Amino acid sequence: MEVLRLILTIVFIIVCLALIVLVLMQEGKSAGLGAISGAAETYWGKNKGRSMEGALVKITKVLAVLFMVLAAVLNISRF
Repeated sequence: MEVLRLILTIVFIIVCLALIVLVLMQEGKSAGLGAISGAAETYWGKNKGRSMEGALVKITKVLAVLFMVLAAVLNISRF
């Protein structure tokens, strides 16, 4: 049981570090609002799912869920 806890703790730390890096890589929601015209904004808004920013958002969501699940599992296993 201790080996499983050690493996989960290592995975948890890796997920934490990856989540920090991904959040720091993302642009702010208000980035470029004054400099970009409305037409360019609608183009990027429409194709956001296929862009690098869209991929970062999806990976961040998956890692956030994994973070919460691992935190709950590691907390429950202490009882």
